[in-house]
Amino acid sequence: MSQRIPSDEPPHPPRSGSNEASHTHADVSGGRLRAATFGAMDGLVTNISLVAGVGAAGASGHTIILSGMSGLVAGAFSMALGEYTSVTTQNEQVDAEVVVERRELTRHPDAELHELIETFVEMGMCEETATAAATEIHRDTDRAVNLHLTHELGVDPQDQPSPMVAALSSFAMFAVGAVIPLITYLLGFESLPAALVVGGLGLLLAGAAAAQFTDQPIWKGALRQLAFGVIAAGATYLVGYLIGVPASG
Repeated sequence: MSQRIPSDEPPHPPRSGSNEASHTHADVSGGRLRAATFGAMDGLVTNISLVAGVGAAGASGHTIILSGMSGLVAGAFSMALGEYTSVTTQNEQVDAEVVVERRELTRHPDAELHELIETFVEMGMCEETATAAATEIHRDTDRAVNLHLTHELGVDPQDQPSPMVAALSSFAMFAVGAVIPLITYLLGFESLPAALVVGGLGLLLAGAAAAQFTDQPIWKGALRQLAFGVIAAGATYLVGYLIGVPASG
């Protein structure tokens, strides 16, 4: 009868990398992508519409450039300040909720513990496991506060977006988007149809670039953004055409 000789080596060593995560996730919480996308799209649509309206009124190339550059500067600062204020306000609101949750944990620890146990049970844990996990978490107040807010509000108090990053991203991308419809005029080619075509191409590229960060088809993102731009530019073109530039007397 053969006898198995013990060995210090595992009988079936794991293959290299077989148990390691092989994927990464994009940063969806920092505010950069949303602010940059919003800024670029807004810059494009705003200045395409502005060029369409002023151009339809019969304004000169110089007036169109002046209007477009004024819109670029005003819009970029407006977007940046708006992003900074909105993100700051959002973060301050989360901070206020942290204070509320910490106070509840101090005043009603048993109720908060039971609430977390119920949350874990709803996630699929058995009650015994949920109780043990929640009890362990509640031993650390900071960790308990963060977990409660993550489940109750859907935000992580320790992973808040940066107001400055959002503001700078929005400012820069608005300026980039807003200058595209002005390219033909800045190059001395004063043609409204050409400027609108260049702006339309910019919308297609911006929509396609944004779709790269999602699971949406590129063509869908591109055409969707073009459609939004056409609607806005069409409306301002009509306004400019109806009002017109008064004849010099």
